[in-house]
Amino acid sequence: TATPPARVCCDPRHLWREPSSAPPIYVKVPEYLDEKSPEPCASARSNSSARSLERLYPAVGSAKPPRKRTTSQCKSEPPLLRTSKRTIYTAGRPPWYNEHGTQSKEAFVIGLGGGSASGKTTVATMIIEALDVPWVVLLSMDSFYKVLTKQQQEQAASNDFNFDHPDAFDFDLIIATLKKLKQGKSVKIPIYDFTTHSRKKEWKTLYGANVIIFEGIMAFADKELLKLLDLKIFVDTDSDIRLVRRLRRDISERGRDIEGVIKQYNKFVKPAFDQYIQPTMRLADIVVPRGSGNRVAIELIVQHVHSQLEERELSVRAALASAHQCHPLPQTLSVLKSTPQVRGMHTIIRNKETSRDEFIFYSKRLMRLLIEHALSFLPFQSCTVQTPQGQDYEGRTYSGKQITGVSILRAGETMEPALRAVCKDVRIGTILIQTNCNTGEPELHYLRLPKDISEDHVILMDCTVSTGAAAMMAVRVLLDHDVPEDKIFLLSLLMAEMGVHSVAYAFPRVKIITTAVDKKVNDLFRIIPGIGNFGDRYFGTDAPPDWSDEEDALST
Repeated sequence: TATPPARVCCDPRHLWREPSSAPPIYVKVPEYLDEKSPEPCASARSNSSARSLERLYPAVGSAKPPRKRTTSQCKSEPPLLRTSKRTIYTAGRPPWYNEHGTQSKEAFVIGLGGGSASGKTTVATMIIEALDVPWVVLLSMDSFYKVLTKQQQEQAASNDFNFDHPDAFDFDLIIATLKKLKQGKSVKIPIYDFTTHSRKKEWKTLYGANVIIFEGIMAFADKELLKLLDLKIFVDTDSDIRLVRRLRRDISERGRDIEGVIKQYNKFVKPAFDQYIQPTMRLADIVVPRGSGNRVAIELIVQHVHSQLEERELSVRAALASAHQCHPLPQTLSVLKSTPQVRGMHTIIRNKETSRDEFIFYSKRLMRLLIEHALSFLPFQSCTVQTPQGQDYEGRTYSGKQITGVSILRAGETMEPALRAVCKDVRIGTILIQTNCNTGEPELHYLRLPKDISEDHVILMDCTVSTGAAAMMAVRVLLDHDVPEDKIFLLSLLMAEMGVHSVAYAFPRVKIITTAVDKKVNDLFRIIPGIGNFGDRYFGTDAPPDWSDEEDALST
């Protein structure tokens, strides 16, 4: 675990650092650093002070050594694509687990505290933009107000309910949610309606991330919650500014009147700040006066978070290539019986001279046989039915709740028609995984899974598995969404022994089902003798020569 940072007050006029064993040391910073200063200081004093300041912070626009990138995200490409209904990540989340399939390091959690309307959300947004890394989750404490009773609803309508008291928040739900997010799992977040002072019926789903920013007025008010925060930041804004912001927000966005806002501020907001919020400033690692106007503070925070993320970088694919090989194939593997018919279809689709039409036709035939074979491993129970002749028949029926298919894009989606053909009303989810060209690691770019998937048996579909890196990431995603490991069935037309071992070693209860297993993988992670790039052959696209044969999910 990295040593926590010393407390730092990021006021450009008074920069100070407070080690745990020494009193604070105040360093006076020249006036010209204040953005509000109308005129610069004398040249001699400026040059001398600037040289001293360079030891603390690099000058704006000055040349800095390149920081090691924590993802493949480029400055020119926005990390998010926002639509009217949802946000799609356009930069991938690198592996958050090791070759054993377990999380090696937890997500980095930043706590943002401060008074109401102090600018916490704005500071959080600036940190996210400056970090320039994908998979950052912003979690607001406002979502976790407790459900009000009828009497409390009446008090809230007349501005007589104290929403700025610790008892107004559901800390048990906050702590449970942050714990799951920190472990990389998915969580359901309540949606709070500030107009009606109530939770909405629908909840939103968040998935774990590399960085989690948790902001709220009581962010530091609970001991258990404090233990989950890796970096604590207090946004200190003048009370007059906070009041003006609150007036503007509550009147324009929440339908309140000015008398009610001022009444609530004087009766609850200001006393709560003095009693519960301001005292927590001493718990913060970094104090940010003036909120979003303090650029120095934002840069310091970003530098620290980047250093933490660099320590969390993993190299999963390299570990897979050298781990747990030369072992007998696991018992969780089931290979479709190599009948003359199956071997004949493999002969056709492996032949580089086969036309695209024939490749698609015989691939579909193999997919149908593979899925029929996989369904025999689902749980069944005895069932008695009556035939049209009035006789009882002792049969079998599926004993699970529902079957859900999840395809690893893009090649995995070619197996969806075969699954739909044999499973009536099957639900379908998708996961997009690509290889980072610079690191060679798989990255999760997008996922869409059905609701309540944790109760289903999941058919995870991909057409080829070489090292198993993408398959492991997809399984990890399902586990993070609370799908039991023994309810996951990984289906692939062709697998390499390396991929089989990797998946089986990390997830020993996942059932692995395929039509054939090849022994070797070359230096480019292509399966030998292999089948080529399945997605390119199926969709008629050309693959760059340096691409691997790893699950065609790694191409789009």
